[in-house]
Amino acid sequence: MLKTHIKAYGAISSTEPMREMIIERRAVRPCDVEFEVLYCGICHSDLHSIRNDWGTAVYPEVPGHEIVGRVTKVGSDVTIFKTGDIVAVGCIVESCQCCHYCQQGEEQFCEEGITFSFNSPDKVSGGMTYGGFSKSYVCEDKYVLNMPAFKDLASAAPLLCAGITVYSPLKHWQATEGKNIGILGMGGLGHLAIKIAKAMGAYVTVFTSSPSKTEDAKRLGADTVVLSSDREQMKACKKQDMILDTVSANHDVNRYINMLKVDGSLVMVGLPADPLKVGAFNIVHGRKSFSGSNIGGIAETQEMLDFCYKHNIVAETEIIDIKDVNRAMERLEKGDVKYRFVIDMATL
Repeated sequence: MLKTHIKAYGAISSTEPMREMIIERRAVRPCDVEFEVLYCGICHSDLHSIRNDWGTAVYPEVPGHEIVGRVTKVGSDVTIFKTGDIVAVGCIVESCQCCHYCQQGEEQFCEEGITFSFNSPDKVSGGMTYGGFSKSYVCEDKYVLNMPAFKDLASAAPLLCAGITVYSPLKHWQATEGKNIGILGMGGLGHLAIKIAKAMGAYVTVFTSSPSKTEDAKRLGADTVVLSSDREQMKACKKQDMILDTVSANHDVNRYINMLKVDGSLVMVGLPADPLKVGAFNIVHGRKSFSGSNIGGIAETQEMLDFCYKHNIVAETEIIDIKDVNRAMERLEKGDVKYRFVIDMATL
């Protein structure tokens, strides 16, 4: 298969800074879409992956799965995209399309396993997939998304991972009018969860350990902000139908399970490195659930993009040049960002 060579930015080991490199992209097949990458968000999982925190990295690795671009070429069988269209790719770039979950539009649960947009075995070209920290991307059309005409296109890029990660469980657990929805943590995921839950019509309570985030949480749409270290505030807080837990650091989830109504659910989307302890009595009393959620399928991701466009929801971002990406990763590790970095790929 013919391939093209393009510029990218990636890691060659877990201990060295990322740097410019040349990678290969496959030639466009009849079912493929090729696009110039305009913007790419930086997700905490990009940081974990390049540092091999999960033990799965294959180097060289080019991260990035919040990818927005402009179509430069389409294959002969592609009918839904044309040159010049603004499109996007998130986490998923291939699945079996045959199993029950793929047939239901929930490719994230593909029984044969999905191909991720970076650091995943590439079933088409061989080797590993390379992500959006690059000049261009090639993807089968069924995994390419129509990007609505956001005024701030760069700040819409994080919706491709952070947005769908919180939208999917909020929809599944019915964060609608009349529901009390808690958001635990106010980082890249949490700040979008506040906006989306509020747009769905829920009464939104933010639980945070940082007093300095109170005003910002209310600016983003929170109805109530509870300082989790204040016992009286926690005791006075109304019970929640659902709490969306976006925290990736180790923490005591039992405190928040106890904040649930009967039949309430604490839903994890954060990824703490160590196992969390759950007290059996905390879930037995009140028939409560401790659950998890993981991104969403292609159709639901498109639905999320359209919902966010309708409600004027984008991430709070800091736009950076590619040369500043290593510094951005260091700041991300320290939590020094409000609330998402996005790379302007024109700087590569």
